[in-house]
Amino acid sequence: MKKTAIVLGFFVLLFALALPVVAGGGSQARPSAPEEQEVRKVELQVFMSFPRFRDQFEAYFEQFKAQQMAEKNIDVTIKLEMPPGDQANQILRTRFAAGDAPDVYTLHAIADIPSYYQAGYMEDLSNADFVPSLFDGVKNTVMRDGKVVALPLESLAWGYLYNRDIFAKYGLTPPRTVSEMERVVTTLKANGETPFVLAFQESWIPQLMMALSLGGVVSSDVPDFVQRMNNGQASYVEVRQVFEIIDIIMANGTDRPFEVGSVAGSAAFANGEGAMWVQGPWMAESILGANPDLNFGVAPLPVSNDPSAAMINLATSTSLAVSPESRNKDVAIDLLNFILDAEKSTDLFESLKFNPVAKFHDYPVFPWIEEALTYVSEGSAYLDLSLPGAVTGETANLLQTYYLGDVTQNQIISTLDATWAKSLEAGN
Repeated sequence: MKKTAIVLGFFVLLFALALPVVAGGGSQARPSAPEEQEVRKVELQVFMSFPRFRDQFEAYFEQFKAQQMAEKNIDVTIKLEMPPGDQANQILRTRFAAGDAPDVYTLHAIADIPSYYQAGYMEDLSNADFVPSLFDGVKNTVMRDGKVVALPLESLAWGYLYNRDIFAKYGLTPPRTVSEMERVVTTLKANGETPFVLAFQESWIPQLMMALSLGGVVSSDVPDFVQRMNNGQASYVEVRQVFEIIDIIMANGTDRPFEVGSVAGSAAFANGEGAMWVQGPWMAESILGANPDLNFGVAPLPVSNDPSAAMINLATSTSLAVSPESRNKDVAIDLLNFILDAEKSTDLFESLKFNPVAKFHDYPVFPWIEEALTYVSEGSAYLDLSLPGAVTGETANLLQTYYLGDVTQNQIISTLDATWAKSLEAGN
């Protein structure tokens, strides 16, 4: 199958790009529950950061509960907490600090695993049943010190989204340089089209502009930027170029962005209110829910007038971990194994519109994923940058303020430099 081959090629490339990780065993295998005459009652607290998928996970968890009762005589109650994505990380850190950690929780593989692992918040899952089924390239993104510490849910190849029909109507192709983007914007506006959807109600959405622009600038021009920032030897002054494309987007978007969040933004993009949206394909379910017939694509964001600097971001984002403090660790790990069940998980992942992450996931990828992977196959891709979580959070807030004109580029640069330095002192 052509599409399957593309997906496998993506993971081969992801593996080749990833830093080598030494494979190793975990601390202990998941204990097998002994046969019991009486029903064992278990309550699991599950914390997940994407409320838009509540229905899918609630239905899937019902299947898990039935399996546990039938096979192990365990009556499982799942308390599912799904705060908004822009609040989830702070809520989760507060829960851990207060000694009220959930049994199972989501976190970002690149941004969060380093600090959560260092803080001792992650159970070693190396011997869990799901591990051998993972694609090697994906598995490496959820490993620390040779141990698998999370289950990858979303493996991504992403850039900005664009409306293929609007582009085709005016003879446009996705731009690879800033100058080309300016011409695309001019053409769209001349024909009464709004170039970009802006949805700034949730701070994580405007932060995506910095994620893509910084990734492109660093990967093409300053490849040692993150390492030198971690050594206290660099500054955001070196990557000021990121603001050029950010300014273009902000100046040519839909009105009143602070009244628009992810759901309303999905509807606006789906209904053609903007030809482009700096948002990931993880919003596909919401977008197609608003307009099932929308023909959209994924393209790399231009960051300079060097076309090779426009690259797709490769990442494992939302992942599932187990707290070492869980009182029902065996059942929590059973839940993770069930989420990658060889027979049932394919339907779940396909319904979520996630990329395959396991060797037994064999379903057609969507056209926008295939388009993104075409850039990957050409070498126009980079691995998601590993930034301190505090820097990502501060960036989100600053870009909202930048849009309002209440903070300058120089102030953003100095604030991010200081936030990075402070995060190193705090070990985050």
